[in-house]
Amino acid sequence: MTPFLDVHKLWHRYQTSEWSLQNISFQLPAGQLLGLLGPSGCGKTTLLRLIAGFERPSHGAIAIDGREVASSQRWLTPERRGVGMLFQDYALFPHLSAWQNACFGLRPRADQSRVAWLMELLGLSGLGKRFPHELSGGQRQRLALVRALAPNPQLLLLDEPFSNLDVDVRLRLRGELPRVLRECGVTAVMVTHDPEEALAICDEVAVISGGLWHQCAPPRQLVARPATSFVASFVLQANVMKPSDLIPLLSSQQQDALSRLDQCDSSALLVRLEDCRVDLNPSGSAEVLSREFLGHEWMYQVRLSTGQRLRLKVGLDQDIAPGQRCDFSLQGCWTPQLIHCQAEEPEAPLQPAPKA
Repeated sequence: MTPFLDVHKLWHRYQTSEWSLQNISFQLPAGQLLGLLGPSGCGKTTLLRLIAGFERPSHGAIAIDGREVASSQRWLTPERRGVGMLFQDYALFPHLSAWQNACFGLRPRADQSRVAWLMELLGLSGLGKRFPHELSGGQRQRLALVRALAPNPQLLLLDEPFSNLDVDVRLRLRGELPRVLRECGVTAVMVTHDPEEALAICDEVAVISGGLWHQCAPPRQLVARPATSFVASFVLQANVMKPSDLIPLLSSQQQDALSRLDQCDSSALLVRLEDCRVDLNPSGSAEVLSREFLGHEWMYQVRLSTGQRLRLKVGLDQDIAPGQRCDFSLQGCWTPQLIHCQAEEPEAPLQPAPKA
């Protein structure tokens, strides 16, 4: 089965800069939503711009619905790719009404019945005569989505679509997006720096850092089996420890389980927030550095005798103030889980990247 979006060995860098993307390859089936997740400056928006056609790849190829749109031999301009774009700042025209904004991407004398259907689908019926400044933040985001979907694109690209919204509106629109995409039959790629957002609504989540592709997997697999220490710390907010640092904290049974693992010396160990426990002890070897009240539990940061800092979640019954000493240990149900310390560093192309 031919994937709808096929990115193959993609490299990119801006003039006089280091590689912004290194050897990126993935395939996205039709009708799915892929989340590109990573910190600011990791290359996720650059990848989105390459798919849209706003940037040219230095090496590699991109195909949409079986048609090559970018490679060393072929280049299609953005308007010929059948791609819709939803920008972070909405990019609405302030002098046009909501209806005029929604219809902006259509050809002259094109059928506008799809726009009316989308306005109704996204709860904007009756607001067509209003101007953007007369709409709420959530309504402006919905209007930008209507405009992106109005030309019936094959592929929708979303660049941090919820980052400018307050929490309540963001959660509501986040829940609506998969339904709208299914109703429209659109394949989509969404850029976000929020792990919770990506895991909540995406069919697959790709984690990027420093231009490197760390892991791409369904959300449940990503959480259960993070591939690298970066995925564990960024996506799960988990602790990553060297086996040698962790051994003194383990029970004899846990040490036996750890000794049976292969490649233990060359890997790191995953310690999830819920795997840890602390107990108040004035002569304990660990110190509570900070705590956050999360409503139904505490988030602690503790410093071990080795100097390493760890984060953990515990119940509200364990009320230990910052500065107090404590004993740190792992839950008896903890089992060792090895992860790679780094993503594999690809070998750079032999030919220099052409100038833009």
